[in-house]
Amino acid sequence: SAAPQPANVKLKKLPFYDIHGELLPPTSLLVQGSSRFQEAQFQFQLTPQQATDIASNRDIRMGSKLDYLYQVQLRFCPLDSTAEQGDEFPPSICVQVNSKMCQLPNPIPTNKPNVEPKRPPKPINITSLCKLSPIFPNVVNIKWASEFGKGWVVGIWLVEKLSSEDLLGRLKNKGTRNPEFTRDLIKKKLNDDEDEIATTNLKVTVACPLGKMRMTIPCRPSTCDHLQCFDASLFLQMNERKPTWQCPVCDAPALYDNLLVDGYFLEVIKDPILPEEENEIILNQDGTWHPVPKETEEAKKKKKEEEKKEEDVDCVDLSDDEGEGKAKKSAGDGESESGSATAAADSDDEASTIVPPAPTNPADIECIDLE
Repeated sequence: SAAPQPANVKLKKLPFYDIHGELLPPTSLLVQGSSRFQEAQFQFQLTPQQATDIASNRDIRMGSKLDYLYQVQLRFCPLDSTAEQGDEFPPSICVQVNSKMCQLPNPIPTNKPNVEPKRPPKPINITSLCKLSPIFPNVVNIKWASEFGKGWVVGIWLVEKLSSEDLLGRLKNKGTRNPEFTRDLIKKKLNDDEDEIATTNLKVTVACPLGKMRMTIPCRPSTCDHLQCFDASLFLQMNERKPTWQCPVCDAPALYDNLLVDGYFLEVIKDPILPEEENEIILNQDGTWHPVPKETEEAKKKKKEEEKKEEDVDCVDLSDDEGEGKAKKSAGDGESESGSATAAADSDDEASTIVPPAPTNPADIECIDLE
């Protein structure tokens, strides 16, 4: 195989991994000859310290899969030096480490004709296939299908796997954003001259849009300008399962490095004047806040109860067969009287037909009245 050709490409940082060493710097997958299917081979070797770090750090927690906390991580991306690159697999990719087949993420099915299904973009943990020894080299074989005008890059790193709890601890250690920042943002939003209608206050919630429960660590990215926060712990747990790093409020990118705990809303949720069962607050033009007034809530509750009572009454009237029968009977009596008066004027025979002796069955009355 040809000598590795370093690629001037930077891959995006993965928040759930700390890099401890570069085992194979980003290297181009060189196309040789005119064949569509290409093959390349690379070698890397661990230092004694790296081999020790991997071997002595295993996740031995109850219920864990005895996973390595220090991992040998393989990543692919497009050959493009104009911007940081995210993970992406070359087409028809096949990887062997020390002659053992490497399991790759399953391709996502597609309905598009003549389009090869793409694999989910993620790094690959090849630790279990490696020789964890500083003496023996590790050999990686890669087969892929070349595409005209598109090059590919491969790289291998020694990384330490982090949990959502680790990232949450780091976020807290970064400190909270000064409450004054959010207070000024509230003032700006509520005193904006561009709006024709002045807004004197604004109702917001301290419930997380992800879990619908009160936030414990309210945060939002420095890149977003909305007031609404989300719960840092829940957000990190969701990205640990499926890393999208997308703001749950506005869907814009919410990168881990841009997350900040919001000091203003942290004060709000810790304030004893906010009832435990209440998650909505009113923001004022001067940047202060207060809980939704009790009277308003009680009035709302009373109104709901009254509406419910009215519904219940209607419901009883409609479903009460006996009452319905009586109502129809009394209505029927009125109709039969007027009917008999009119009938009497027209014909004695008709009147005698319409006004019979008082019957015992209400169903007969209904039938006659309808006639």
